[in-house]
Amino acid sequence: MYYVTMTDKFLSGWGKSEGKINKLVFECETYMEAEIVEKNANNRDDMKYVNIVRNRPSYPSSTHFTQHKTKEDSSNWYRPNSFN
Repeated sequence: MYYVTMTDKFLSGWGKSEGKINKLVFECETYMEAEIVEKNANNRDDMKYVNIVRNRPSYPSSTHFTQHKTKEDSSNWYRPNSFN
């Protein structure tokens, strides 16, 4: 299992993440799938600090609002060139 992590600049600091950093964590079955998610994230201006990691990331809830995403709930992120 691989994970693609990123900070959502647009949603950080307000709404459910008021006063916190909004982190997205996408679960990927293969490294190739993680690369697709990574490229899609890098094509968006609202995402920064995009990384592929092997271990499931954990962020402190006192400073971060973390959203875990999968193919089932965020399928566009797993399609090549979704955000070009």
